[in-house]
Amino acid sequence: MQKKHGADKPKLQQLPRIDDRVSFIYVEHAKIHRKDSAITVIDAMGIVQIPVAMIGVLLLGTGTDISHRAVQLLGEAGTSICWVGEQGVRQYAHGRALSHSSRLLEAQAKLVSNQRSRLNVARKMYAMRFPNEDISGLTMQQLRGREGARVRRIYASLAKEYGITWNGREYKVDDFESGTPVNQALSVGNVALYGLVYSVIAALGLSPGLGFVHTGHDLSFVYDIADLYKAEVSIPIAFQIAAIAKQDGQTDIESMTRQKVRDFIYQTKLMERIVKDIQNLLEVAEEERFEADQIYLWDDKEKLVKHGVSYREVE
Repeated sequence: MQKKHGADKPKLQQLPRIDDRVSFIYVEHAKIHRKDSAITVIDAMGIVQIPVAMIGVLLLGTGTDISHRAVQLLGEAGTSICWVGEQGVRQYAHGRALSHSSRLLEAQAKLVSNQRSRLNVARKMYAMRFPNEDISGLTMQQLRGREGARVRRIYASLAKEYGITWNGREYKVDDFESGTPVNQALSVGNVALYGLVYSVIAALGLSPGLGFVHTGHDLSFVYDIADLYKAEVSIPIAFQIAAIAKQDGQTDIESMTRQKVRDFIYQTKLMERIVKDIQNLLEVAEEERFEADQIYLWDDKEKLVKHGVSYREVE
């Protein structure tokens, strides 16, 4: 009999829910292996063990090597893996996450495939940014214009508060270093937020490509959801980091930004909010929200019938 190495594969019901996990961990210039139910990260500073079941998403930066057994463990634990570029500016690829259920995916596809229901969800997304305002009579063009004005006001207000020169959102994907400190911090903070949102979307079994406001990109829904939180997460943090860099002359903007974003996510329980907000946007009733995976057979009359049953032929 072949010897079995490492801990047993956990059952889905034993795994921590996505909203209970640590948000993300970023690794670069390191080798990643598996030891029992943890991954080991080895770099020039030493070895660190990380229990993967408590991570929402592992961001793999440049110079990272990961073993097959480590990826296997991450997949079994439902931890998302994103391969990102230098300074974490680009997302190149991702691995499959926790959920095996298609219930939320079907709800998402149904809502996005009908113009009226898609518009309703898009309006709800904008309504979350304009609490206590009646936006029911505004068109999508008007909503986009109002959102653009809101974000510009936020940029201007934070620039004044932190004493940062602000000439607009400017960056080059292929030349991170050419950006101003605040634009560099915005890029890093946004990518960290995208990775977090992606891990929640994938864990819930949703499609990252079926967006309601954004469209035509394989991460459209990720951008939809991330945009709901930028004004309280990545934008203010970017100006804080730029102010620190200006005062202290620090240049490690990427690391400082990721640390600030991670702390904010943990302290405000943002992952829990994202899970609830997504289910609210997709109009999932409280009694229909679920944690465990369930498999059914589709039926044109009864909608869902039990799986794993031998059915008799119906004449």
